[in-house]
Amino acid sequence: MRVMVIVKASPSSEAGELPSTQLLEAMGNFNEQLVKAGIMKSGDGLKPSSTGVRVRFRGDERIVTDGPFVETSEVIAGYWVWEVASMDEAVQWAKRCPNPMKEESDIEIRPFFEMDDFAANDPDGKVAAHEDRLRTSVAMQDSTLAPYLFFAGRCDEAIEFYKHALGATVAMLMRFNESPDPVPKGMLADGFETKVMHATVHIGKLTVMCSDGCDDKSTFDGFRLALSLPLEDDCKRVFDSLAQDGKIDMPLSKTFWSPLYGMVTDKFGVGWMVMVPGDNS
Repeated sequence: MRVMVIVKASPSSEAGELPSTQLLEAMGNFNEQLVKAGIMKSGDGLKPSSTGVRVRFRGDERIVTDGPFVETSEVIAGYWVWEVASMDEAVQWAKRCPNPMKEESDIEIRPFFEMDDFAANDPDGKVAAHEDRLRTSVAMQDSTLAPYLFFAGRCDEAIEFYKHALGATVAMLMRFNESPDPVPKGMLADGFETKVMHATVHIGKLTVMCSDGCDDKSTFDGFRLALSLPLEDDCKRVFDSLAQDGKIDMPLSKTFWSPLYGMVTDKFGVGWMVMVPGDNS
């Protein structure tokens, strides 16, 4: 179950007094314990209510009131979101928390509603499905997407090629014989023990992950990497570099979406679309 653990404000927190070094260190250690236990999902401290506002809803009217707000018992100074097995577990963790204030203080624990709680008012599950989509959208806002290329035993050669053609830089590289965990027996083709298990390569603002794979059977089908450069001269130079020992699928030319656009398959079989962005790109 998810619970919100609410740190109530106190006169010192409302006065804007910052926690001491000792309290910061103690809270840091407590948070570390929560993280290691898989309990803490998020948490933050809040500035005094003097920096906030309240919006009161009265029919169609919206009344905005600037802080501070007098009753500290109604004001929050910070919070955590915990994932716990029960309220009793949450209480036990809260008891281990350092006193967050220099004076007496309160921590309130409140369970979150789950969609199952509203099942009677959502008999067809439409609201639950909508909430699931929203949760996915929120999670994806902080996600990253990177292509992962398997070079069938030619990863070292490909990385060197992209260093010269595209100014690529290697953030990390690990070979199969350097793996902290042993590679399962029979997984690798003969001679692949020293091949690249994983590499992270940066090309401009793009992160590309790559590997030799476990054998020489990999091919690049059904996709292309779209590479945009701001200047036409750079676009031409990079296009020509990628075309060395490769194949030009569409020469660089002006299109309705780009002042300069072309397609090339490099010598490793990776397809590229190289372009100067247009006004609507």
